[in-house]
Amino acid sequence: MLMTAARILSDMDCPACGGPVTLEVGPDRLPSTSLSDAVLDAAEDERLDVVRMCWDCGWQEERRLRVEAIETTAGAADAIERARLLEEITDELAAIEGLGTLEDTLAEVRRQRRLEPTAEDTNEDVAE
Repeated sequence: MLMTAARILSDMDCPACGGPVTLEVGPDRLPSTSLSDAVLDAAEDERLDVVRMCWDCGWQEERRLRVEAIETTAGAADAIERARLLEEITDELAAIEGLGTLEDTLAEVRRQRRLEPTAEDTNEDVAE
């Protein structure tokens, strides 16, 4: 499957000419984001724009999807919350322009990690 920085070829052929069709998911998504990843990463009430295009004949289809509700039947809620927090932290770090601020932040994170009990420490009180 050919991937470019701007588009992903889908497995669909153009209904007008039979040529290859590209798929783009937006808004606010990297051009290489797959539809399945965009849906799984979406938040409740988030809107996804999906555009399919044929570069041979110009056929195009646009669809707007809105995530109405999210039900998680399997998986850890902690893992979902952790991923959300990591994304928020990454966004904050990307917005920091001062090198000193980033260095101070890294030092504080390392200090906090040293203060946290390790998994081995928390298992010592468990009766065997």
